[in-house]
Amino acid sequence: MPTDKLSKTVDQVVSNARKDREQRDTGYRAKALKMYPWICGRCAREFSQQTLHELTVHHRDHDHDHDNNPEDGSNWELLCVYCHDNEHSRQLDHQYGSLTEDKTKEELMQHPFAGLSDLLNK
Repeated sequence: MPTDKLSKTVDQVVSNARKDREQRDTGYRAKALKMYPWICGRCAREFSQQTLHELTVHHRDHDHDHDNNPEDGSNWELLCVYCHDNEHSRQLDHQYGSLTEDKTKEELMQHPFAGLSDLLNK
């Protein structure tokens, strides 16, 4: 590839990257990261620039509406990826019920070798 074409390609890639960054910076995640300290709201884990990708923005309203983004950040909460996953799992358990509801302790116990002696004796 000639040098001029390579230079134009590199310039285009850099230009696109800058536009993408500017667009991201106007998004709710960038706003929340500027507004709140980089600490998980549940486990209090602190984040640095190197680990910031593990910090997410959780929408507090009951249906976790990602379009509900007031400028004051009142619907946002910074959570680490682990606490964020846990929060959504709890929401699903509450909404659809737990897999362990209405089961006794004995029913929840696993017995992986039950019936093994019968199989071995055949």
